[in-house]
Amino acid sequence: MRYTLTLLAGLSTLGTAAAAQEYRPPFRPDTLKSPAGRSSEVLVLGTAHLLGWPKGFDPAILSPLLDRLAAWRPTGIATEDLSGLQCDALRRYPQRYADTVKTYCWDPAPAAKATGLSVPEATAEAEGLLAEWPANPSAAQRRRLAALFLAGGERGSALVQWLRLPAGERRVGDGLDDALIAYLRTYAKRPNETGMIGAVLAARLGLERLYSVDDHSADTPDPADQKAQGEAIMRAWDNPASKARRAEDERLQAGLAKPGGVLAYYRAINRADMPTLVYRSDFGAALAEPSPQRFGAGYVGYWETRNLRMVGNIRDVLGQHPGMRMLAIVGLSHRGYYEAYLNQMHDVRLADPAKVLR
Repeated sequence: MRYTLTLLAGLSTLGTAAAAQEYRPPFRPDTLKSPAGRSSEVLVLGTAHLLGWPKGFDPAILSPLLDRLAAWRPTGIATEDLSGLQCDALRRYPQRYADTVKTYCWDPAPAAKATGLSVPEATAEAEGLLAEWPANPSAAQRRRLAALFLAGGERGSALVQWLRLPAGERRVGDGLDDALIAYLRTYAKRPNETGMIGAVLAARLGLERLYSVDDHSADTPDPADQKAQGEAIMRAWDNPASKARRAEDERLQAGLAKPGGVLAYYRAINRADMPTLVYRSDFGAALAEPSPQRFGAGYVGYWETRNLRMVGNIRDVLGQHPGMRMLAIVGLSHRGYYEAYLNQMHDVRLADPAKVLR
């Protein structure tokens, strides 16, 4: 009798699991869009991290890409950076986030010294200025806003203001001192997509800032079994899809300096099928790894949480600026998740990167 009851309970559990797996909610936000012409539009541009490109590459090779993106006429640009406010919050919990802050957060202390403002104070003042920003701001106003963005931990937006200054007005004053100016000049030359694509494009289009939408609030300290975890994930990544991705990336990088090389690179990594290849090589493979601790599942849980929060940050910006045309620049492994999650939003429509980059 006990055996029969146990068997029936097991069958019941299996049936429940099967039913849960087959259940599809009838409510589909992606089918309930606002009327055409009233939605915000988002172009998700998957990118390599330019720091990994061949050392000493000439930023001028990015010009054809910038031309295509400028022709799409975004009215807002989001980048894969932690906001100054999130970094300020993470600094308050070093027991969990010390490594995250060290890796992903710029230290605004020099700007705090120059302006006398904390991150929240500088952010509030910058937002106040932007709310009443004139059509033709003075050079002094731009210098002040650049200093406030630096003090608020928003170096990408500070670079936008710096680039919008006439060359003769890029000088000390209004909160910018010699140290901050030296930093902006160095940052402008650093190989990264925030400065060389996002800030340059924003300045070219007459935009005043970038939106930092990355999120690392799901980060945790390295576990005691970090070595075993790393080995398990690395074994999962050793698969044909990963080899195919590496081979294509090496081929595309070899042609970057050739005419049309950068556009060929971005067209390839923004193909419609690329997110599926990324999934097979990375997250899908991790889900299937067989460790008893389910290291892969934990890794994928972190990845999905991070992407959900990043898209939440984007949706927050779009909610404050209905009808915005946003260019979201993000590492290519995020692109599929960005598009899938953004597509669930009632008031968001996606642009096709293949058409923009053609």
